[in-house]
Amino acid sequence: MTKDVKVCASHDSVTVAAKIMRDINCGSVPVCEGRKVVGMITDRDIVLNCVADGKDCNTVHCHDCMTSDVITCSPDTDVHECARMMADHQIRRIPVVQNGEMIGICAIGDLSTVNIHVNEAGEALSHISEQIQ
Repeated sequence: MTKDVKVCASHDSVTVAAKIMRDINCGSVPVCEGRKVVGMITDRDIVLNCVADGKDCNTVHCHDCMTSDVITCSPDTDVHECARMMADHQIRRIPVVQNGEMIGICAIGDLSTVNIHVNEAGEALSHISEQIQ
C-alpha cells in the first residue's frame, strides 16, 4: 500500500480534486473528513457529473460528484482478497482503513509488486476494465 496519500475534502471544488489527480497522475482521490474516508472522486465522476452538464468546476464541490459508498480494506486484508475486491467492484484503488481512519491506499499496481498468483493482478485489472451489464 501507499502510505502518503493525497486526499481532498468534501467541500473542496472538483477543480481541486482534478489538480490533485493531475499532480499525482492518478484517476481517483479519496475524499476525507480528517482521516475518515467519506467518498472517492474519480476523473470520470467529474466529467459525467460536472463537465458534461456544463457546470462550473470551481463551484461544484467534491461531495456533489463523489461516490459515497466506498469499498475499503484493512491492513490485514490478504492481497488475494484485495485483488478479488477490485475485480468484483471494478475499482483500481482501495483505501486501507484502521480504526475508522485511512492509513493508506492499495492500488492495482501495488498488487503487481507482491508475490501473488501468476497474472492475478492482470486478471483483476481485466475484470475492472469490463463493462458492467
